[in-house]
Amino acid sequence: MGRSDWLLLLMPGLIWGSSFFFIAEGLDAFHPALITPLRVLFGFLALVALPQSRKHIPRKDLPSIALLGVFWMVIPLSLFPFAEQHVSSSVTGMLNGATPLFVATVTSLMHKSFPHRNQLLGLLVGFCGVLLIAIPTANNNSSSKFGVALIMCALCCYGIALNLAVPLQKKYGALPVIVRALAVALILTAPFGIAAIPNSSFAWHSLFAMVGLGVGGTGIAYALATTLAGRVGSTRTSVTTYIIPVVALFLGAIVRDEIVAGLSLVGCGVALTGAFLTNRSRK
Repeated sequence: MGRSDWLLLLMPGLIWGSSFFFIAEGLDAFHPALITPLRVLFGFLALVALPQSRKHIPRKDLPSIALLGVFWMVIPLSLFPFAEQHVSSSVTGMLNGATPLFVATVTSLMHKSFPHRNQLLGLLVGFCGVLLIAIPTANNNSSSKFGVALIMCALCCYGIALNLAVPLQKKYGALPVIVRALAVALILTAPFGIAAIPNSSFAWHSLFAMVGLGVGGTGIAYALATTLAGRVGSTRTSVTTYIIPVVALFLGAIVRDEIVAGLSLVGCGVALTGAFLTNRSRK
């Protein structure tokens, strides 16, 4: 990996680490179903203005881009706001550090290659870390368990999406692919957002949070991650999520005064260790 690749690796993690803070801020005023179309809208507007995003893509590949939009945006981005009604932004961010485990698992299944012994060890360590993160939250009440389950479903979608993004980026580049995927996500989520408007209120800080979440977390970060995936593959790209727990923990604890259990912090370290082992041992 060159210097530009390392920059592409660091930037999405830093941006996505703040996404869960922005979601929590948005939930102060907006219904969860309104969060996703708002962030997708601002992300789309930020990227569609760039000439490179309008590069022609043959019709035969549009279904694959639509599928990418569903698995990378529609489903996971819709699940996170509902999950954060039950768990803190800090815990959500820590659990996202396990994304490389899901990416490596999906990669093995898609290519029908059984993971190497050392990679299996990394996966086992990582999932133990996920359990340690979730246990203190899940012990609170059944709704917290539901929130953790939603996050796990979102991470499974990320595992599929990053593997879908690689061949598309190699063919057409990041911007044309991401803009079309965002358009699909906006079309599919907008009806639910419109229906949620009567159940929402308004606050300027929530609106500004959505602008930041959309332009940064849903526009720029997706374009950078897709570019990196085409260069170094899905598993290495997923390593950017190692940075997410650090940023999410800092913002959640310092800005929103969230309390994080010691066992969850230990689990975060274990999950990141497992993710590192899984990525390093991959042939």
